[in-house]
Amino acid sequence: MRWEGAPTCAAADRDGSDALLMTEILQVQRPVGDQLRQWRERRRLSQLDLASQAAVSTRHLSYVETGRSQPSRDMILRLAQQLDLPLRERNRLLLAGGYAPIYAESAIDSPKMSAVRTAIRQLMASHEPYPAVVVDRAWNLVDSNSKIELFTAGCAPWLLEPPANALRISLHPDGMASRILNFGEWRAHLLGRTRHQLAITRDPALSELYEELLGYSCDQPEPHLEMPGRNDIVVPLRIRHGSRTLAFFSTVTTFGTPLDITVAELAIESFFPADKETQLFLWSHADSAGQAPEGQ
Repeated sequence: MRWEGAPTCAAADRDGSDALLMTEILQVQRPVGDQLRQWRERRRLSQLDLASQAAVSTRHLSYVETGRSQPSRDMILRLAQQLDLPLRERNRLLLAGGYAPIYAESAIDSPKMSAVRTAIRQLMASHEPYPAVVVDRAWNLVDSNSKIELFTAGCAPWLLEPPANALRISLHPDGMASRILNFGEWRAHLLGRTRHQLAITRDPALSELYEELLGYSCDQPEPHLEMPGRNDIVVPLRIRHGSRTLAFFSTVTTFGTPLDITVAELAIESFFPADKETQLFLWSHADSAGQAPEGQ
């Protein structure tokens, strides 16, 4: 377990550059109406669309966006909910509107997060002998099970030092890159996920990380579209492990009803064998207490 020293979102912000901090300050200082308008445009909604969804008049929404009307706290939260904004951004809108934030950001190792840590530990343990990781909004590694060593073996030690970042580990030339057989395809997949996350969150720290990732070398073609290969139903991760080729696909799990920023920004990525050979290899190296699935 990695609770001690695991980077919280707040800690990641403190460790960021002065430029990122200034970006966030300027964001809060911008009028709340201007920020709401930009979020609406990012979501490709007209004023009529958003007003109808939030059950307010188009005229009133126009007044809010132009600064002619000061929105109440409830109005800000109602519009933010209809815009599907992350909890972190809802707090920023409240601050810009002159209200106190309402969503806490708790350290993962704090007492109030005990139930969350227990749930994560159960998920991590029950997923073995398959790898699983927990990351925060910036893809910093919060926790993992022991089988993640299948991926991190051979990575440069500095990449694994806290706060270890899952995207750096995956795409840096000193990380997993040299062992990923379909590296161009996997890199394009991860960069696409990051772009999608940026479109949703507009996170300056993630934007800086994305620019860093783009600068990493890649000696394979990167597809512009994710096209299925023969018999592929998902984008696989094909990685060399000794003399073997292991193939995985993954699922991403989030907490369904978060009211805390840290909880809302946690993501659990669970890797599953994509072929019979990988499944047999993983179960043959499972702990003796493990039990192979039926049919093995």
